[in-house]
Amino acid sequence: MRDHSALPALTDPSQTPVPAASATVLAFDFGEARIGVAVGETLVGSARPLITIAEPSNVARFAAIARLVEEWQPARLVVGLPQNDDGSEHAMSARCQRFANQLQGRFGVPVTLVDERYSSLEADTDLQQRGLRWQARKPLLDAHAAQVILQSYLQDQHGTSRG
Repeated sequence: MRDHSALPALTDPSQTPVPAASATVLAFDFGEARIGVAVGETLVGSARPLITIAEPSNVARFAAIARLVEEWQPARLVVGLPQNDDGSEHAMSARCQRFANQLQGRFGVPVTLVDERYSSLEADTDLQQRGLRWQARKPLLDAHAAQVILQSYLQDQHGTSRG
């Protein structure tokens, strides 16, 4: 299980707990070219890849995200925070934090940052094990990485480990 205690939180989880009843969570694997999105449900702790947003402009990206927020009505948003192997800040960390701040500001939904180290590698390995070649995996990878990020968050909420 990943340790998320050292990550900066946009919302204090103790002040905005995940509801005991079923609630939807959207997760984002932010990248400069694409944003992977996954959806999950808190009661059973399940997550699945949803979509990859590959819009070239921020206006189009946030319009696509707005449609997803409207459709899914999430109780929380989760954003993967890249870190180096040693836990230090990654070159993309500040951009991901800014993206998380923008999500919270635009949609008014609590946002939690989650350590995303190895999420793309884990997602790619899973897709490889399904027998997909690189050209078939590439368009699926970002949404599957978002699923890995969200599954990690949900399992931490449920107090279970991955594996």
